[in-house]
Amino acid sequence: MIVADTNVIAYLYLAGDHSVQAAHAFLKDPYWAAPLLWRSELRNVLVLYLRNNRIERDDAQWIIDDALRMMHGREHEVDSHQVLHLAVQSVCTAYDCEFVALAQDLEVPLVTTDRQILDQFPDTAVSLEQFVVGE
Repeated sequence: MIVADTNVIAYLYLAGDHSVQAAHAFLKDPYWAAPLLWRSELRNVLVLYLRNNRIERDDAQWIIDDALRMMHGREHEVDSHQVLHLAVQSVCTAYDCEFVALAQDLEVPLVTTDRQILDQFPDTAVSLEQFVVGE
């Protein structure tokens, strides 16, 4: 199991620089977990793609439905105190620290492409590229 950052989940569905790596990561470990926040973040990404005419509305609806099926039973609430602690000790947002907190609680890696998270939490976060290659 891994905690997948929303950007990794999005790359699984949307063509981008890391889409192939996201697909390989899913093949390597299809058990992805995330804090409940991932839903709002993915919806926001989809709205940006819709507004920029990069996808159609039916595609966005299919993506969110399929992602919800994929993540069913693997969405978690996180401890607010832990999130605040992590955010204050770093330069990351509280949103990002939700993913860090969950990875720490589950004792699994947080897979991300977010350089700031990787720099601030090297003991918890691993880059998507490193995860696919196998470190």
